[in-house]
Parts: sequence; C-alpha cells; structure tokens
Amino acid sequence: MAQGSDSNDASYKSPSPGSRPQSSSDDVKKVMRREKNRIAAQKSRMRQTQKADSLHLESENLEKENAALRKEVKQLTEEANYLSSVLSSHEPLCTGLAPQTPDLLYPPHQSSYHRQHIAVPHYQR
Repeated sequence: MAQGSDSNDASYKSPSPGSRPQSSSDDVKKVMRREKNRIAAQKSRMRQTQKADSLHLESENLEKENAALRKEVKQLTEEANYLSSVLSSHEPLCTGLAPQTPDLLYPPHQSSYHRQHIAVPHYQR
C-alpha cells in the first residue's frame, strides 16, 4: 500500500459535492435518531415474534379441539347406527305401532311390555 493513502482510514470522509461540514449537534441528532430507530425496530421484531407464537399456540389448541370433536362425531355416529339397528330389529316384533304417517314416523310406545324387553347398553365416552 502506498504511503499517504487514506482509503482504508475509517475516520476519513471524502466530502461529497454540495455537502456542508457537519456540526457536533448534527452528529448527536443522527446518533440519537439511529438509536431510537434501533429500539423501535427491536420492539417491532419482538411484537412480531410474540404474535407468531400466539398464533402457533392458537393453531395447536384448535387442532386438539378439532380432533376431539371428530372423535365425538365418530362415537355419536356409531351410537346412532347401533340404535337404528336395535330399532329395526324391534319394529317387526312390536305390535303397538300404528301405521306410519308422514308427521310421526315412530309413535311413542304406551305399553309397559315394550319398555321391558328392549335392552340398550349404556355407552361410555
């Protein structure tokens, strides 16, 4: 490197055309503005991270709730299918049923006989 070359000197600033010499007051304002901007950017990144974390937790909770609801739907569907098969197997044996009308497909049984001979297991959830 040639002597007198100041291209690597960090304190050297080449004057740009039309620029005025900066006062120490301008330097202080510039440093303060940069510090304020750095803090604002840091806060913004922190808020963004917190929002992402919050959305991730909400997503996990919704996934768990969805799985529980799907399990409940499956259980209720199985129970409905079972009860339909019990009813289908009982209908031919039931002498208390009136002819079906569009308004009332399954009329209530009044006889105590019907309550005694239908055994439906209790479902555990």
